[in-house]
Amino acid sequence: MKIQESAENYLEAILVLGLSGDPVRSIDVANELSFSKPSVSIAMKNLRQGGYVEMDKYRHLILTPSGREIAERMYERHVFLTDWLTSLGVPTALAARDACKMEHILSVESFEAIKRYSKRHSPR
Repeated sequence: MKIQESAENYLEAILVLGLSGDPVRSIDVANELSFSKPSVSIAMKNLRQGGYVEMDKYRHLILTPSGREIAERMYERHVFLTDWLTSLGVPTALAARDACKMEHILSVESFEAIKRYSKRHSPR
């Protein structure tokens, strides 16, 4: 199922914030993405209704299996594309910004082709 780019960004942010091992709250997502708390609250409600996020009794955000799958796919793309662009000489900050845009528009086939090409042509 295709979801909107903004939802993918929210899910990826929850995943990345959770990598520290600390519980993730809506305010953490708002701070990470520089969005207002009300905007994030609405987004989290939509993601909960869509079955991508759950909230525990402490109001911590937890990715469902379908939410985690999307978040991990976006995160893999983001990391790979940032590293790839950086290896091509793009400054790191710009590479990360561009990767954030690219990760959402590439088809599965195109992303896999870029990974295969990169693997074949990377210095060993």
